[in-house]
Amino acid sequence: MLFTLVLFPLLIAAVALVVPWNRWRPYLLPLLGTGHLVLTVLILALPGWNVNYDWVVLDGLGKLIILCVSVLFFFCSIYAVGYLHYWKDKANRIFVACFSGLLGLLSLVIMSHHLGLLWVAIEGSTLVSAPLIYFNHNKLSIEATWKYLLVGSVGIALALLGTFFLAYSALAGGMPATLSFDELLKGAPGLSKTWLRAAFILLLVGYGTKMGLAPMHSWKPDAYGESPGVVGALFAGGITSAAFLALIRIYQICQAAGETAFASLLLLILGALSMAVAGIFLIGQKDLKRMLAYSSVEHMGILAVGLGIGRMAFFGTLLHVVNNTLTKGVLFLSTGNIQRAFDSKSTDVVRGAFRRLPISGALLLAGFFAITGSPPFAPFVSEFSILKGALDSGLFLVAGLFLILLLLVFVGMGNTVLKAVQGRAPQGVGDTAYRDGFYAAAPALGLMALVLLLGIVIPDPLRQLVDGAVQALEGQP
Repeated sequence: MLFTLVLFPLLIAAVALVVPWNRWRPYLLPLLGTGHLVLTVLILALPGWNVNYDWVVLDGLGKLIILCVSVLFFFCSIYAVGYLHYWKDKANRIFVACFSGLLGLLSLVIMSHHLGLLWVAIEGSTLVSAPLIYFNHNKLSIEATWKYLLVGSVGIALALLGTFFLAYSALAGGMPATLSFDELLKGAPGLSKTWLRAAFILLLVGYGTKMGLAPMHSWKPDAYGESPGVVGALFAGGITSAAFLALIRIYQICQAAGETAFASLLLLILGALSMAVAGIFLIGQKDLKRMLAYSSVEHMGILAVGLGIGRMAFFGTLLHVVNNTLTKGVLFLSTGNIQRAFDSKSTDVVRGAFRRLPISGALLLAGFFAITGSPPFAPFVSEFSILKGALDSGLFLVAGLFLILLLLVFVGMGNTVLKAVQGRAPQGVGDTAYRDGFYAAAPALGLMALVLLLGIVIPDPLRQLVDGAVQALEGQP
């Protein structure tokens, strides 16, 4: 059944390329989203359905991440129907095929327990997601697509080199060269420390580029800014989560090899740098989608900091993967609605979103408070857990810097969001016919309900999944 999570999306992608009806083709996406989510829940709930293989394994970490990606894709697939119908004059064959294929490749990334297969799946996700950025077919979107491909290719090339270094660390340690994650984890104490450290640096830069950690984040503002909002949601909540899992795999090997301190220091440095860069560029930011891109840079930094803090912050870090995924979905979908209603994403034009789009305007404001860690929303719980982990670990400087950077981001984002939702639209700004409808509003409302629910209570099944992911990260059976 694990292979079905990969093959079903690829089958739908193939069907999308063959189906000639432009109007009906988008309905393949909710079919895929529903089917993938149902399969995921069944595999998680029924142990007999989770049959692992040598290279394809759904462990505790994979279970949590694939549920996040599947839930996000489900809501995005519903939204995509309305979005593609709005642009009914545009061909959607490539969009639907690539959107579907991306889910299959992300599923493969999450379940890969062979670092070579993992790299191939991540490279495949890069190639299949590039056409989604170019959907608007204008000068800025083609520029963003090429930047995404070029920067991403450099990062993925460094990750490949780091993967080779990791295999050589086994050879230099007197072991057979292997890229099997389980074998590397088992033989980690015997790995060559010099080659292992070099491998971790390259893989941190490589997969950190895919996540959008600073200073490898330069593709993110352009790609998120010029792609459709539903694509930005899947990038910020799906691709980044899968790339973070790839980084966790390498961290696990370093942890088993006794190199936790080395890996943690680098993660803390890059994490804090990402949060700082995001905070600086959010001050005075006028572009709503670029604002969300820098918010994504910040939250990738939060994940890196949480992982770098260590065991005390593991629960909060993995819970934050869930919370960030859901909240980014709310923000990107609501911002996409606002952009179409105003035919702009700049706060020079976008004013009074509450009046023109009451639902999307309210969701953007609520999403802002959620993503900046305000109670009673879910990210507050996970960010507070990470902060508590830093304090319990005696990392008081990290905790203090963490709070300062969170405040900086809150001020920067707040200035932009409040300008967009309050007041009235400037004189002379055209009023498009676009308004909140079922396909536009329902998915974002559903995601927002989950964000609020998880801020009030963490259901037992989710808590068990997070606990299982923590145990896997700690190396427990």
